Amino acid sequence: MSVAESRKSSRMPRNLLIGFLAFLILYTLAGFLLLPWWLERLVPEQLDQRMGWQAEITDIRTNPFTLRVEALGLSAADADGEQVVGFDRLMVDMNFFQLIRGIAGFEGIQLDEPYVRVDLLEDYSVNFARDWQAANPKAVQDEPPSAQAEETGPPRLYFGQIALNGGEMLFRDFTKQEMAEFRITPLDLTLNDLATWQREGQDSDYSLLAALGSQTVEWQGDLSVAPFYSNGTLKVSAVGYETLAHFLAPFFPYDLRGGSVTLSSDYEIQAGDAFYLETTNGQLKLENLAVALDEQSDQARLTNALLSVDAIGFDLNRREVRIGQVSLDKLDLALARSAAGEIDWLAPLASEQGEAESADDASSAGQPFRWSVAGLALSDGRVFWQDSQPETAAEIALEQLSVSVGRISHELEEPVTYEARGTLASGGQLSLNGQVTPAPFTLEAAISGSGVALAAFEPYVQEGANLAITNGTLGLDGNLDLDGQQDPLTGTFSGTAEVAGLDLKLPDSSGSLVSWQTLRLAPIEYNVHPARLEIGTVTLAQPRINIVRNTDSVHNVERIAKGAGSAGEQEPAPEAAEGTGDSEPEFIFRIGQLMLENGELAYTDRTLDPAFTTSFGELNGSVTGLSNISPQQGKVSIRGRVGGVADLDFEGTIGTLGTEDVSDLRLIMQDLSLPALSPYFGRYLGYGVDSGKLNLNLDYEIAGSRIDASNLVVMDRLELGSAIASDDAVNAPVKLGLALLRDSKGVIEVDLPISGDLSDPDFSVGKVVMRAFVNLLAKAAASPFSMLGSIAELAGLSGEELSKVSFVPGSIQLAEGEAEKLAALADALLERPDLLLNIRGNVEPQADGLALLRDDLTAGGEQELSEEEWQEAREAYLAGERSLAPEALSNLASSRGVTLRNVLQQTHGVPADQLFLLDPARNAEVGGEGNVIVAFNLDVR
Repeated sequence: MSVAESRKSSRMPRNLLIGFLAFLILYTLAGFLLLPWWLERLVPEQLDQRMGWQAEITDIRTNPFTLRVEALGLSAADADGEQVVGFDRLMVDMNFFQLIRGIAGFEGIQLDEPYVRVDLLEDYSVNFARDWQAANPKAVQDEPPSAQAEETGPPRLYFGQIALNGGEMLFRDFTKQEMAEFRITPLDLTLNDLATWQREGQDSDYSLLAALGSQTVEWQGDLSVAPFYSNGTLKVSAVGYETLAHFLAPFFPYDLRGGSVTLSSDYEIQAGDAFYLETTNGQLKLENLAVALDEQSDQARLTNALLSVDAIGFDLNRREVRIGQVSLDKLDLALARSAAGEIDWLAPLASEQGEAESADDASSAGQPFRWSVAGLALSDGRVFWQDSQPETAAEIALEQLSVSVGRISHELEEPVTYEARGTLASGGQLSLNGQVTPAPFTLEAAISGSGVALAAFEPYVQEGANLAITNGTLGLDGNLDLDGQQDPLTGTFSGTAEVAGLDLKLPDSSGSLVSWQTLRLAPIEYNVHPARLEIGTVTLAQPRINIVRNTDSVHNVERIAKGAGSAGEQEPAPEAAEGTGDSEPEFIFRIGQLMLENGELAYTDRTLDPAFTTSFGELNGSVTGLSNISPQQGKVSIRGRVGGVADLDFEGTIGTLGTEDVSDLRLIMQDLSLPALSPYFGRYLGYGVDSGKLNLNLDYEIAGSRIDASNLVVMDRLELGSAIASDDAVNAPVKLGLALLRDSKGVIEVDLPISGDLSDPDFSVGKVVMRAFVNLLAKAAASPFSMLGSIAELAGLSGEELSKVSFVPGSIQLAEGEAEKLAALADALLERPDLLLNIRGNVEPQADGLALLRDDLTAGGEQELSEEEWQEAREAYLAGERSLAPEALSNLASSRGVTLRNVLQQTHGVPADQLFLLDPARNAEVGGEGNVIVAFNLDVR
């Protein structure tokens, strides 16, 4: 080797060393000085070019030997001068040895106190996209679609640790009328040992903590990028109602005013040949919920202390949702129905109904999800119902509500058990338990209620009846079974019911209308379809009914029915009934027996002055076999007292209700005090009643609406009182009529048959009977001797024949057969001591005058008188050329009156105080046989 070559080889290491040192110096200068200088200019420039942001960075430090970059104090603002992103410190530490292996490895990336502002704009884009598009309009337009999708894997990257400390994110939402902002701080993220290629048995782990005030998000678990796989736990704690209200506003049409949500779940997710997602051990807690209908509402109408759900699971591949026990504590729900019938909670949903139907149609495609809920439990709940649809608003509160529901799932054919209990604020308890099958629908329910105050339901009663409920409770115990497997729905109810302490009145009245101690129905059997009701025994204890006829002639009970309508509106009902013929009614009912215990009915008639009042008390008895299905014959037997003194007996048979079957009813009343009826006598007869008793024997035959009745009225020792002025009183000598009807024992017995149509609104049994009695009195007074017909008939005479007797002309000798008349008349007077007979002696001047003239000419029959002499004398008398003694006719008339009086008094024993002689008259009539007729007239004491 030459010296030159030797020297050259000896310099090689030195030159290499010098070169290496030079390179090292240059590398060091570039790494420590040039690269930071270049990055401090490049970053703001790129942010300006790419995003249109004005950025500042305090300092950038690099270490080319440790491959570390550290940036301090970055702040970038958008075109409006508002900060968009920033951080206090960013440190990136690369791994040299990973680079040698072709892996971009980062030992650590640490970002301290980062800041980012995300704006959701009115068009639902974000500020980052807006700024990018504004700064790169040509790039956005010219960007060609991807020519091919190369199935190359992600670049080989490795991160030993990514740490984000003390971060802050400001989210602003401009999609609503008022901008809302949410500041998330601190925001901490740690991600360890993350690689973008598949590593057997090695996964990265991560943790995230973010807070929005007291609201936090905690997320931790394992992560693999290739293939993508992650499992871990996510927990969102104490998310406030303001946050929920903002993000749920498009989907939740109510005003959220309180509440916080805590949600946690384990999850597992994988993306590869198939996508896999499953969540397990989910927990949901919703505390202190408060929801109002809208922003204008004064207070929340739905509150809940705690809603908790455990064991929530979701499996996307199996299309299955599992929910454990759902528990609600202190749920308070207020519901209201408007006058138009709209439920307040449903009104906001009406506008979204169409969208919901479309969503349902879309979601119905594909395999349905399987789902299950382990159970539902509600404790200490309250439901408040306000109803403005009735004329008087109703308010019903169900408190201390507890509900438990067993497992329910997509297998709707499986029965679900349930139990519910509650207390009505107005009084009473309700319970319900059993099981229900959703599809096909079946229901088994054991229903129980006790002490349910009926006054709370008064507004609903007043929808159909003008009644106020002063008092009363309902008790119910039974079983309800419904079956919807076929159409129509079928089912039965069997049980008992009792209404106790009921007191009803008209709203504008202070007095009770209907009341009772207890009404018990047992057993009750009701069938839904066909509709049929069967009640074994109805027991009504101590009922009290107060019927009042007011001064306008309308009874208080007539005011119970609301909107009775005109007669024209109700006329179609009979036609409909006729159209059905003998077919069975749509609703069938049977009542085995109705037991009446110690009932009372009070009646007051204020149309009279003074008002009439009476009562039917101590009513006891039974009605059996009531039904609207033929053949059916019921029986009625009721006994009681009227006015506290008279006995009442009501019995008979009852035909099938609603048909033309005949009902035969009989009412017997004995020893009713007639003075109690004095107001009615005063109105219709013009006299009060001083004394007397009344017995009634009423036989009624009713077929459909047709009634035929016999009313036997017996009045014993009726004595009229003082006269009473009345426009309705009959214009007839009432006392005479009564005296004619009264027998020798002081008894008046009349039979008043009536008939009519009960469906005729103008027909009233009471009015018809009273009218018949008054007409009978008027007839008696107008034709008094006709009322003596029974006595006259015994003598072979008519009543009118007793009103007159015939005399032989010119004498006081009774014509043939007239003595029998006087005997019959005497019997009539003796049977009716109140009758007075007025006797007026009478003559017929021509017939009696000629007879007296002939008697004078023959000297009482002792002298002969030729026919010529008599004809001459007769013509002279008739021509006025011959006359009798002036007193002859008057004496004859007086003698006839005295003769009649003596025959009646002396022969037949008629008391003298019943016989009165009147001033004689000369206007008698001549009968067909030529006898002179003398008439009587009757009077009363």
